[in-house]
Amino acid sequence: MKHRQLLFRYLLLCAGLVIMAFGVAFSIQAELGTSPISSLPYVLSLLTPLTVGTATIVMHVTLILLQILLLRSRFQPVQLMQFPVALLFGYLTDFALWVIGNVHAESYLGSWLLCLLGILLVGIGVSFEVNAGVVTLAGEGMVLAVCQTFHLPFPKTKIGFDCTLVGISVILSLVFLGRLAGVREGTVAAALCVGLVAKQMGNWIVERITIRCFR
Repeated sequence: MKHRQLLFRYLLLCAGLVIMAFGVAFSIQAELGTSPISSLPYVLSLLTPLTVGTATIVMHVTLILLQILLLRSRFQPVQLMQFPVALLFGYLTDFALWVIGNVHAESYLGSWLLCLLGILLVGIGVSFEVNAGVVTLAGEGMVLAVCQTFHLPFPKTKIGFDCTLVGISVILSLVFLGRLAGVREGTVAAALCVGLVAKQMGNWIVERITIRCFR
């Protein structure tokens, strides 16, 4: 791969991380539940002194270590880039929450507008990350590791992984907070719509950018 193309791919990845971080932040401010992958860090931030971003880093690092344990010699060295990506995404998430910290919904409809904006941004960010094609985020990397180790189909494994994160978040919030936190109707909407948005954005935006830059 040419250096110019590699640089562009990493810039595309970084742009995707920034967009995703703001998407997560808007979802949190909507207070209708976060996306499945962000539900556990959000609940952990409520139970510990950790910020959402720091909890995200902790979760991602844990998932990367689990990938290494599962794959062992099959773990590709390039995927070690997941570590700095996890750090960057965590810090960006906290930065995004700081930037829009004063943004709050005044009504249920307003909450849905913030939630939908969050879903849109996360979907666009995912499309950038996928089309960059340099390194996977820890969540997707974990799903791929499980698929490779146990010879499972990706779609069903991804659903199982998301459901596991949501289930853990529900249990922790009910046991330690006495209420449901981070998982609501917005979580369901994110689970259903983020993938669709990512696919459409990949078809209509990212592919056009990629084609122009790789000519």
